[in-house]
Amino acid sequence: MIFINTFQKRISAFSILFVFIFAIIILRYWYIATESEYGKLADEYGKYEVKVESGEGYIYDRNFIPLVNETEKYITVTANTENTDNLSENAENYEEYCKLCSTGKPFAFESKNKTEDNVYTTTFEIPERYNENQIAQHLIGYTSNGEGVSGLEYAYDRILRNNEPQNSVIYNCDGFGQVMLGEGKTVRREENQKYGVVTTIDYDIQKICEKAGEDIEKGAIIVTEVKTGDILAMASFPEYSIENLGACIEDERSPLINRCFYSYSIGSVFKLVTACEAIKSGYADFTYNCVGSVDVFGKNFRCHDHSGHGEQDIIEAMTNSCNTYFIELSKKLDVESFRDTAFSLGFGREIQLFAGGIASTGVLPTVKELSVPAELANFSFGQGKLSATPLHISQLTCAIANNGKMPVLRVIKGLTSDGKTVGNEKKPQLVYAMEEETAEMLRTLMAAAVNNNENSNARPYNVMAAGKTSTAQTGRFDENGNELYNAWITGYFPVYEPEYAVTVLIEDGGYGNDSSAPVFREIIEKIQKIKKSD
Repeated sequence: MIFINTFQKRISAFSILFVFIFAIIILRYWYIATESEYGKLADEYGKYEVKVESGEGYIYDRNFIPLVNETEKYITVTANTENTDNLSENAENYEEYCKLCSTGKPFAFESKNKTEDNVYTTTFEIPERYNENQIAQHLIGYTSNGEGVSGLEYAYDRILRNNEPQNSVIYNCDGFGQVMLGEGKTVRREENQKYGVVTTIDYDIQKICEKAGEDIEKGAIIVTEVKTGDILAMASFPEYSIENLGACIEDERSPLINRCFYSYSIGSVFKLVTACEAIKSGYADFTYNCVGSVDVFGKNFRCHDHSGHGEQDIIEAMTNSCNTYFIELSKKLDVESFRDTAFSLGFGREIQLFAGGIASTGVLPTVKELSVPAELANFSFGQGKLSATPLHISQLTCAIANNGKMPVLRVIKGLTSDGKTVGNEKKPQLVYAMEEETAEMLRTLMAAAVNNNENSNARPYNVMAAGKTSTAQTGRFDENGNELYNAWITGYFPVYEPEYAVTVLIEDGGYGNDSSAPVFREIIEKIQKIKKSD
């Protein structure tokens, strides 16, 4: 009897323990079923989602031609089963593919070619941000780790990268996480969104400038629409490789900087400003006999023609780029008014095109500094402390070509949500810079400098152009002790109905007529050619 009671007690204890364990299991299942994350997985029948990157916002030219996202790459999503082993041959990065494959889960990888979609795989065509020969490289800038680092990529980072990825493939999985191919898959493809930034750049003209300047070691080219100030092309040299930025940082040519924004000694181009002040002050008929040099309070200034140009009027002096003529002319000018004219034409002022895209103010000597005769002499033909950027020079040329109305330079038209229209585009802004008669006389001088000079290398064969070259001293010397010169040219075309301003700088390029003028001529000839074909 005692044995039976003991047995019954043990059975009761075991029953109680069994009920307790069973209750714990039931409670655990209840927790899993009601807890949000696990509940969601249960509701979705063990779904596994592979997300695929989406293209970033576009940067367009003025005609909505993409400057980025020009090419496409292929991203393939695989269910990672034995049926997809042959995909390895199509992987751009075989080692990465094998690593992803070893997880046993579905994954995405970049593929060399587009594959046909089937129950196992899905391929997405994703815009490639940059290509091997990226256009307008310095203006656009580049990204790193999904963020804009320089140029427009930096300035408009939040706008260009505000879109969450929408491409994905969802597979059904069993309780062990294995893909159930018989259950099919759900593919979501992002609609081809075309939002982004619209620039004033003209794709064809930008290409022309980059091709014309491909042999420039260091320099810049800018093409501007005369009446609006819209920058149609902005090229800086040398180019750089986004894939090898480390080498670019070590490169003594500093390829990462945009030379359109940097200031340089400008030389004889500034004679246009001296002439502007002289015409305004009533000295347009000034003449001078150049003998090759002139003494300014004991300091000797040489003309580039040491034998002298002889008797010169203002047109001949501009054509011959006679330094001594402009030195003598400057002596007749009011120093304060002369400097004010330079300032009103943009010298010594900051030019901002976008956030981070700010041109250096350069150096505009003070009235006190210009009161020193030798400093004023240097100033009269663009030497001494004076410096400016290619953007400043382009702005000056636009003012002359546009009857004295200087446009505010711009490179951004606005934003677009559809890749077809620009929202809230602002009208071009113009600043009164000089009298129409003064601008007309300066255009005569620039036309003569190209077309009356039989040695000019700036004359295009298919349209008449006007311009002014510079050979600017830098105060720096090469390993042989020879001084380095910045080679400039700025001008416009056509002569009688100006549409485009072209500025070329070749840093340490030597003589303007030898190095910059042929580039200037090539650009104009090619632009004129595509204009006629339109």
